Amino acid sequence: MANSDHNRLEHIVLRRAVARLRAGIMAVTFAMTGGAALFVATTWLLIRGGENVGQHLGLLSNYLPGYSVSWIGAVIGLLYGFLIGAVIGAAIAWTYNMITTRRESALS
Repeated sequence: MANSDHNRLEHIVLRRAVARLRAGIMAVTFAMTGGAALFVATTWLLIRGGENVGQHLGLLSNYLPGYSVSWIGAVIGLLYGFLIGAVIGAAIAWTYNMITTRRESALS
């Protein structure tokens, strides 16, 4: 087998092995996870109760306007978690796809 045929075959195998990430799916997945995590953390603290409910989680209000450790804050946190998760998921997929594209072009 010629060297160019071997390189082409290697390139085809690599393209099949390295799948592209879909930014939309990653964004929705991370959004649902982020939103659910902040919502559950807030409601868990509210249900648990205590003297200083959510003292540390409440510090998120410095970065997320309108958020607080309250029932309304849990819904606002759900929305913020959804938004932040979507941005992070899309950014991870975009970065991964950019790296794999550059590696594929370097092999060609």
